[in-house]
Amino acid sequence: MADDALRTDIERFLGWLRVERRYSPNTLAAYARSLTRLEAHAQTLGIQRWADLRGAHLQGWVARLHREGLAPASLAQLLSTCRSFFRHLARDGGIAGNPAVGVRTPKVRRKLPQVLDVDEMSALLEFPTDDAEAVHDRAMLELLYSSGLRVSEIVALRWHDLDAPNGLLRVTGKGAKTRIVPVGRMALEALDALRRQDHAGDDDSILRGRNGRALSPNGVRTRLKRRAREQGVWKRVYPHLMRHSCASHLLESSGD
Repeated sequence: MADDALRTDIERFLGWLRVERRYSPNTLAAYARSLTRLEAHAQTLGIQRWADLRGAHLQGWVARLHREGLAPASLAQLLSTCRSFFRHLARDGGIAGNPAVGVRTPKVRRKLPQVLDVDEMSALLEFPTDDAEAVHDRAMLELLYSSGLRVSEIVALRWHDLDAPNGLLRVTGKGAKTRIVPVGRMALEALDALRRQDHAGDDDSILRGRNGRALSPNGVRTRLKRRAREQGVWKRVYPHLMRHSCASHLLESSGD
């Protein structure tokens, strides 16, 4: 009968999620799996009612699962489901408080972003600008690296955004927020060569495709990938890697 009481509360919660919250079948299945694990743990402790479960019981459970190899992200998701379940029970008066509050999971280790080292970046940028496309791509790469731009930002740039005499660029980023970023000497030289080649006006896009229209984000990715292969850089090179590399190299040189 005790086991039935634990299961009944779980089934009521899942029914509430399905009917009131209209959770998808996949989400409901994930909740059910997590709560079945919780139920099994409660049974091993001899817990007969959810009101008898304590935070210490849950903290010990989380520690055991971690020792058994369950990833921190999975533990965090499991504990989130438990919190939701106990919060629902508390609202219905089934328990006095939420025993999962304050239970901690191991920290999720964040992977450091991959970057190009200085030699790889030099190899990527040192290609001859002996045709119009090469002039364009040199300016694109130098600007991505020099100013740490996102791909969505660089394709939106127009020549009136560039203050070449002062080495500054006005960039519109996430949330339509505008910021001013510096542009390095090599990037300025490459941009000057591109503008003279294209005979561009202030309202023209800085980066343009063969059709004369603004280059698309996919166009930037494709050109960057091709240049990397041609220059013998065999890491997966993409616009955000250039941004990470810019930040990493600035830190290495004690830049702000």
